[in-house]
Amino acid sequence: MRNHSAVREFVLLGLSTDPYLRPLLFALFLLVYLLTLVGNSLMLLVIAADSHLHTPMYFFLRQLSFLDLCHSSVTAPKMLENLLSEDKTICVESCLAQAFFVFATGGTEACLLAAMAYDRYVAISSPLLYSRVMSHRLCVGLVWLSWGLAFVDALLNILLAVSLDFCEDQAIPHFSCELSSLFPLSCSDTSTNFTLLLCSSVVHFFGTLVMIVGSYARIVSTVLRVSSTAGRSKAFSTCLSHLTTVISFYGSGFISYLLPASGSPLEMVFSLQYSLITPMLNPLIYSLKNKEVKASVRRMIRKHF
Repeated sequence: MRNHSAVREFVLLGLSTDPYLRPLLFALFLLVYLLTLVGNSLMLLVIAADSHLHTPMYFFLRQLSFLDLCHSSVTAPKMLENLLSEDKTICVESCLAQAFFVFATGGTEACLLAAMAYDRYVAISSPLLYSRVMSHRLCVGLVWLSWGLAFVDALLNILLAVSLDFCEDQAIPHFSCELSSLFPLSCSDTSTNFTLLLCSSVVHFFGTLVMIVGSYARIVSTVLRVSSTAGRSKAFSTCLSHLTTVISFYGSGFISYLLPASGSPLEMVFSLQYSLITPMLNPLIYSLKNKEVKASVRRMIRKHF
C-alpha cells in the first residue's frame, strides 16, 4: 500500500487566517458576489426584454453576462464558506471539479472575447455588410465553438490530473482549486501535466489574445482612414467597453497564472480580480459606457413604474 491512498481531501488556506479580518472579508466579498449576480442578471433581463438590443453585439454581451455568472459562482460560494468556517477542507473530487469549471468558464470567456472583437471589426470595417456577415447562425456557432473548445481543453487537463497521486502537504495556498495549485501537492511526475497545461494556455489564451490584437489592429487601421474627428471618436467609443473588459480579464489572468503558486498577497489580488472583480464590473462597464443599454433601462423603468 502507498502512503497517498489515505489522501482524500485538501485544505484551502483561503484569503486570511486572522479571526478578526475574516468576517470583514466575508462581508466585502459577499457584497461583491451579490452585485455580480444582480448586475449580470439585470443585463440578461434587459437584453432579452428589449427588441432594440437583439443584435449580434448584444447577443455576445448576453453570453458574456451568463459566463460571468457561472465563472464567479464556481469559486465565490466555497470561498465565502471558508471565511466563516474553521473547517477549510475540500475533498479531492470536489477540488478537481472546481478546477475543471474554473478552467472551462475562463477558457470560454477568452474565446468569447475574441468573437466579440471580430464582431466589432466587422461593424466598423464593413457596416453595410454587418448584418449579413454577422448572421444569427454565425453568432450561435461562435458561442458553441467557444464553449466546446474550452470544455474539451479543460477535460483533457483534468483527466490527466485525475491520475495524479497526492501524498505531500495537503494545504493549498489559495482560496480556490486551480490546476497550477494542485501540481505541487502531488508525489507523481507532473511534467506531462505541466506541459499540457502550458500548451493549453499558449494555444487557448495566447491564441485568442492574438486574434483580439489582430482585430483591433485592423480596427485602428480602418478608423484612421476616417476623415472626420467625430467619426473616429464614435468608432473608437464602440470598442471602449470591450477593450476595457479584455485588459481587465487578460491582464489579471495572465499575471495570476505566471506567478508561482505561493499564496502571496499579490497572487491573491490578481486571482480575485479575474474571478470576482471583473465579473462584477463588466455590467457596469457596458451599461455606463453604452447609450443603448441606458436607454433600454429607462424604457423598462417607465414601462413598469
